[in-house]
Amino acid sequence: MTGACVFAGTGFGKGALPRRLAAGTVVVALAALVLADPAAAGAAPLSVCSGQPQKTVPFAHGELRIYKARGYACALTVADHPGARRAMRVSLQARGGSPLVDSGDFTQHAGPVTVHALNRCVRASGAISGTSASTGWILC
Repeated sequence: MTGACVFAGTGFGKGALPRRLAAGTVVVALAALVLADPAAAGAAPLSVCSGQPQKTVPFAHGELRIYKARGYACALTVADHPGARRAMRVSLQARGGSPLVDSGDFTQHAGPVTVHALNRCVRASGAISGTSASTGWILC
């Protein structure tokens, strides 16, 4: 019986144990990724707007952030303490255009909203739970 599997029919044939260990390792790694909480680890939140930060306007429950990249402006309202759902709003308007608004009950941020702003000024406003902030015409 040279080369025959001693444990035939039991699921522990040649190579079965290494395959099961590899599958178990993959399951544990995926579970760690799913359960990982970047906020608990102290990781800084990533921006959802592309481009360079241009202006940050703090207010009582958060801040209004404005970014600019390649002729576009982007804005979002970010809560100081993410958690419970609450009313949030962000608005961004390019001069000569209509404001683009994102509002609703959110846990972390409202937005992003993006407008074409090549050679145009923009103004932005944001609100969280009744407190708000706004800019005048900026990025001119």
